[in-house]
Amino acid sequence: MQTTTASTDGRLLPPRSPLPGWPAVVSVMLGIFVIVTTEILPIGLLTSIGSGFTVSDGTAGLMMTMPGFLAAVSAPLVTAATARFERRLMLCLFMLLLALANFLAAVAPGYWLVLVSRVMVGITIGGFWSIGAGLAERLVPPASVGRATAVIFSAVPLGSVLGVPAGTLVGDLADWRTAFFGMGVLKVAVLVMLFLCVPPLPPVRATRLGVLGGMLRGGGTRFALLLTFLVVLAHFGAYTYVTPFLEQVTRVSDGQITVLLLLYGAAGILGTFLGGARAARHPRAVLGLAAALIAAATLLLPVLGRGTAGAVTLLLVWGLAYGAVPVASQTWFSKAAPHAPEAASVLFTASFQATISLGALTGGLLLLDRTSPSTVMLLGGCTAALMVVVVVARRVGPDGDERACAAHGWAAIGGAGPPRAQPKGNRKPPTLPDPPAD
Repeated sequence: MQTTTASTDGRLLPPRSPLPGWPAVVSVMLGIFVIVTTEILPIGLLTSIGSGFTVSDGTAGLMMTMPGFLAAVSAPLVTAATARFERRLMLCLFMLLLALANFLAAVAPGYWLVLVSRVMVGITIGGFWSIGAGLAERLVPPASVGRATAVIFSAVPLGSVLGVPAGTLVGDLADWRTAFFGMGVLKVAVLVMLFLCVPPLPPVRATRLGVLGGMLRGGGTRFALLLTFLVVLAHFGAYTYVTPFLEQVTRVSDGQITVLLLLYGAAGILGTFLGGARAARHPRAVLGLAAALIAAATLLLPVLGRGTAGAVTLLLVWGLAYGAVPVASQTWFSKAAPHAPEAASVLFTASFQATISLGALTGGLLLLDRTSPSTVMLLGGCTAALMVVVVVARRVGPDGDERACAAHGWAAIGGAGPPRAQPKGNRKPPTLPDPPAD
């Protein structure tokens, strides 16, 4: 298979080199892995960083809030501004910026400088994820795109199962600064791998802000935004503060918290591949089931999570459920705009990251500092339950016609609009893209 690219004046160029295959997929996956790990690394180090700078857990939670909001803003702006640049070059530049951010955090003399480094993290997340999340179809044959997408998104639970617990362990053995420095070194290694394994990738279709605006007019895209908002708000509003919950409610040691986070992440990896296998045809069903399981786990944690056995069981359920969320959400956005995969990735990234920040902010400054970790878990569970209600109501409501949503998708990708009715005769009606299945 060959890839057709676009020149800077919009004309199509001759086909590019053949598909590079799985080494490039693994490189992109590792890039997202270190990004995810850096973004959520403060979760395992929250209390130690807060105590080191004498700030509350809620204020320390700004390390989670800032990157998400900045990523949401930078995803469309940076991607549109660099739309004409070769994509491998941009991936490498974003990885370099991320490495510098980690080194800055490792030597920061004050908390404000840590927040500056998190600004750099946010810009990297918005740019790298928007480009990398939709690259599977350019790197492997069509028959392998679904599996390659699952591999790329396995970086999300891998960041939890390996990154956060490993960072927590290093923080326990040395200090949190050593954890950030080690992550910086790892990012330099990933930068080298990206440069060596990913081929030159000229932009196929320039992602303009107008294209993104057109996508937002599609019913399928708007519904995907709503579902993503609710489930990610529920998850990160609670999970950002799972360490204080385990310390204050379950009352386990730092070493046990590391083990519990490892188990959570392992369940997340399983959930990614189980959910990815079904999300290709049933993204809404996968998101609905994941939200139901997250709701059950977080609502029961304040009751059953007081003992270690109950906490372990519910964390496994929670991890299994959340592991399916990113791949199902990205699949939904991709189906809403099948001819603009990078634009779909931009919307996915922006909505995902903005909601991560809102969840961390709501759970921290507005709730945790005023109530308790158990209250944060309960409200996260209620939000996840609300998403389940939305999924069910949307399915039986008057707007549940997915064929209509697919028609709106033509306008979202800059096409001529939904096909009009054809006069009777021998002409066959046009075929619409397959909509997200229930």
